[in-house]
Amino acid sequence: MNIILFSRKQVIHRPEQLSKMLNALTRLDVDYTINEDFAQDIEQLLHTTIDASHRFVGTIEAKGDDVVVTFGGDGTLLEAVGLLPNYNIPVVGVNCGRLGYLTVDDGSGVEELMERIVQRQLPTEQRDMLSVEGDIDCNAKCLALNEVAIHRHDATMITIEAFVNGNAVAKYHGDGLVISTPTGSTAYALSAGGPILDPTCRCFILAPLAPHNLTMRPIVVPNDNTITLKLSSRGGEAFLSADNRTYTLHDGASITLRLAHERLILATPHNNTFYDTLREKMMWGVDNR
Repeated sequence: MNIILFSRKQVIHRPEQLSKMLNALTRLDVDYTINEDFAQDIEQLLHTTIDASHRFVGTIEAKGDDVVVTFGGDGTLLEAVGLLPNYNIPVVGVNCGRLGYLTVDDGSGVEELMERIVQRQLPTEQRDMLSVEGDIDCNAKCLALNEVAIHRHDATMITIEAFVNGNAVAKYHGDGLVISTPTGSTAYALSAGGPILDPTCRCFILAPLAPHNLTMRPIVVPNDNTITLKLSSRGGEAFLSADNRTYTLHDGASITLRLAHERLILATPHNNTFYDTLREKMMWGVDNR
């Protein structure tokens, strides 16, 4: 087993947490690798040296019995997911950010977390993903765990014509459109007025961004349907974002979205349910009267 540690430059780390993590890895005598940015932060904060054999740059190299541990927010976890060689590798997120719906571990017990990983005692759940095809140059298979969004490039309103299984749904005039998985229902789609979905739901959300027609509302469709989007940007360009990756779309582009064959294995170290996380993050149990 190899524990793959991943973080980003903008994440604010706690030196005591990093020290406990390294001590646990040494005590457990387990293999580990750290991405270059994270290794540099650890060296600076702990005044230590990470050997070259424990560092990596670029795509994550992992086998089936490895585990990826991210330190940061949901954005950090999503970036790590985009670097995975395949989706048979569990990912667990330690939350160093603010909200965090995917990074459910707060890092207070990072030593225990490492122990449970080595002992293979982490419960996991599978999360659906979106597959993106069409007039997009992504140089590889394009997948999204949270959402795919098409949004305007400048001040000009765009139009997106949406079809579900070939049936016309609507022409969305405005800033764009978000197509969300249940996992992403607490992300971009939520800010667009979409519903919160249990991650086990088998559906997608179509949520318009600042629609020019006030009767436009988010809709939920079964995830065994094919969603087709046709862009009209008045001769200009627009952007397509798949989680934290952004691509340019040209006027007239057609995009097809389907349920991906791949599913992410998300580790949930504390057995927190989705509803536990909602109550905590949304502060639904707090009486502010």
